[in-house]
Amino acid sequence: MNVNILCSMKVNKICCIGAGYVGGPTMAVIALKCPEIKVTVVDIDHKRIQAWNGPLNQLPIYEPGLAKVVSEARGRNLFFSTKIDQAIEESEMIFMAVNTPTKTKGEGAGMAADLKYVEACSKNIAKVAQTNKIVVEKSTLPVRTAERIKEILSIYGRDNVNFEILSNPEFLAEGTAIEDLFKSDRVLVGGDETQSGKNAVKALVDIYAKWIPLEKIITTNVWSSELSKLASNAMLAQRISSINSLSALCEKTGAKIDELSNAIGMDHRIGPHFLKASVGFGGSCFQKDILNLVYLCKHYGLEEVAEYWHQVLKINNYQKQRFAQKIIDHFEGNIRGKKIAILGWAFKANTNDSRESASIHVSEILYKNGAFLQIYDPMVSHKNIKKDIKIYWNKRLKIPLNKDNFKILDQLKNVDPKTDLFVILTEWEEFKEFNFKGIKIFDGRNLNNNSFYSIGK
Repeated sequence: MNVNILCSMKVNKICCIGAGYVGGPTMAVIALKCPEIKVTVVDIDHKRIQAWNGPLNQLPIYEPGLAKVVSEARGRNLFFSTKIDQAIEESEMIFMAVNTPTKTKGEGAGMAADLKYVEACSKNIAKVAQTNKIVVEKSTLPVRTAERIKEILSIYGRDNVNFEILSNPEFLAEGTAIEDLFKSDRVLVGGDETQSGKNAVKALVDIYAKWIPLEKIITTNVWSSELSKLASNAMLAQRISSINSLSALCEKTGAKIDELSNAIGMDHRIGPHFLKASVGFGGSCFQKDILNLVYLCKHYGLEEVAEYWHQVLKINNYQKQRFAQKIIDHFEGNIRGKKIAILGWAFKANTNDSRESASIHVSEILYKNGAFLQIYDPMVSHKNIKKDIKIYWNKRLKIPLNKDNFKILDQLKNVDPKTDLFVILTEWEEFKEFNFKGIKIFDGRNLNNNSFYSIGK
């Protein structure tokens, strides 16, 4: 490693490979806060890049405040492009924000993270780069992935080009991502403990220090940084599963889960966050990251630890199934032909992301048992809802979809007046304000603090 060259490296241009939920918002905020740095977000998906360059009300990702940030920086020092090789070569710092889905085949299938996109991205960087680069892991990765990235860069890179690998995991919550980026609880930067590693860490710290207080920027070794993301999501998911497991006990004993949550949360050692009973967590992170953690524990022979974390997912799946079964039981075991309105398709409010949404799983069970479903979400497009139905229902149920048995609505007011039951599965403000007086609802997000079942507000 030519330390002197890396020491003198000033970051004037950043490239981010991946224009998804992580790359897009993160780079938009960096561009806004660092107007002297040119930030280019690249992706192989032409339609996605076209959307980032299109009307602000049609960005590919919905996040409160994102359109405003993009409008201020786009065209000034924030650019979206499909010219990946050009952006790599121009930049001194490259963020990798590509997808890391769960493997579907091979060793670790169903649990381990699939690193094929990370590896392909690393290989491309190595082949294209003609000058020294700082490569930043932004995707959620299993611990010790940096070793694999270094190996690929070493094999395919030029002899006179030096790379330094940093881990900078994102800690964004969908729905509050922009706020999280502006006022982060912490920013984690992991690097090698060599002089060149420290220099690379400082280069990234200096960028975040433009708006994040230094006391909130934590520097660690690479392995601690990589594992911190998985561990953080696992701890949050564990709290959700813990309170949901207690909600089942409350219903059996007559205790009220909202009162229990309040009492628990007032203990300063515990705190009130992530103690709201619900139909379960969804999204792209929690399940994938816990499965990855379980696989890592098994890989290192920690079977008891693996089973502990696997139980968090088992409780989450149990909660979704329990909720759907309560709906079926409400109709004395027969919901065939019943009109049920599914309110909310996104996995949480203030996002259009529906990956692993509880709505998908609950709706699947109701559909399989013969219910007629009316589906409405204010932000998830009809196209994405249909895509989810095709992927999750059709492939898992392995039966032909009967389009006469479900309908996707444009507005809440279009729900059939003769609907037998309303089911709230996303905590949108619109649902909190809707007048459900006299209407039977199953409140999967506990908006009315009344467990799963209530009539009226």
